[in-house]
Parts: sequence; structure tokens; C-alpha cells
Amino acid sequence: MLAYNSLPALVVLRAAADIIMSKAFTRENDGADDEDLEPASPLPAGARNYMTPGGFARLGAELERLVKQERPELVATVSWAASNGDRSENGDYIYGKKRLREIDRRIRFLIKRLDVAELVDPLVRRDDDNADQIFFGATVTVRDPRGEERTVSIVGVDEIDTACGYISWVSPMARALLKAREGDTVTLRTPGGVEELEVVAVRYEPLATAQSPATPAG
Repeated sequence: MLAYNSLPALVVLRAAADIIMSKAFTRENDGADDEDLEPASPLPAGARNYMTPGGFARLGAELERLVKQERPELVATVSWAASNGDRSENGDYIYGKKRLREIDRRIRFLIKRLDVAELVDPLVRRDDDNADQIFFGATVTVRDPRGEERTVSIVGVDEIDTACGYISWVSPMARALLKAREGDTVTLRTPGGVEELEVVAVRYEPLATAQSPATPAG
């Protein structure tokens, strides 16, 4: 796995991926234009892509696997299928090309995300005067007016995991919580209305962001 501080390894992967993209292997005129459109970034314009070390390592490992293993193997399969006759009725070729476009799109996405990543380690020691203040990486327990409690952790846009309570730092709830302290009351504004939340506890602990999210990030 690519370690979060292995920047030289990331540079090598990026160079390899750039070579792959320049070959335009998937750019044949087979109706791929619409599928190659990439979704808009959830990050505000000009915002930094804050990410935990674990999330950075996970995305880096995925990029490494795609560039070094999955794509070369698929290129070989597609080349073999292309040599077997009429491509218009060749299922292996058609599926392989479609999958290859998906991989190339994912490689471009990962490169963009990792290039602008700014790592924030939740375990970095904080000063006593802000140990209970909410920043990126904090795990926060809040209480709503009904007395119900919920615990969330503030992570990067590619680290969302609803099963673990990991929410993006650009989400409405995270934005309401950031810079608040234990005992504060914050106002959460959502399309469903306005809600007052009491900050019950703030802590900084290890987060399982190196694992693939149980729920796809949105």
C-alpha cells in the first residue's frame, strides 16, 4: 500500500498515469463521449482538499493498483479480443473498452484529488486552549432538542461513510460545528428546516478512513 507520506511514489504513479492518458487508448470513436464526462467536484471553488492520512493512503493504493495491475491486464485482454475479428459483435472487446474507459476516468479523478490533497492528522497534539474545539478530524457528539444524541466525525469529501458517522467537512452539519466547543449550541440549517444542536463532547481519535467506505461517498 502507498503510505500517506510516500510523495515520491505518488509522483511516479502520476507520471505513469499521464503516459497512459497520452496514449489515448480509449479514445476510439465508439460512442464514449457522454460516458467520459466527469462529475463536478463537491469541493467549493478554490477550496483545499482536506484529507486524513488514512484516506490519502487508501486513494493512493487504489491509484497504484489501477495503474500497475488492473489497467495493464485489461489492455492485454482488449488487445487479444480486438485480434479476434469483427469488433462490433465482439463481447469481450466491447465490455473491455467500456471497463477501460471507467478505469481511465477513475485514474484521472484520483490524480486530481491526490494532487490537491492537504493532509490533516486527527491525532496531532493540540494546544490545551483548543483541545475541545471542533476542527477537521474531530469526533463530535451532539444532542438535539429531543434529547437524542448523535456522534459524527468530520472527514474529507472522499472519506464519507454513513455507517461510521463520517461526514464531509463541507456538509451543512460540519459547517455548523466547525470551531464550536464543548457546551456550545450551534444552529444547523438544512432544506428540512432549522435545528439547534448542543455540543456534548469533542475528541480526537483514530479514524478508520484507510478502509473502503461501507456506503458510497456522496
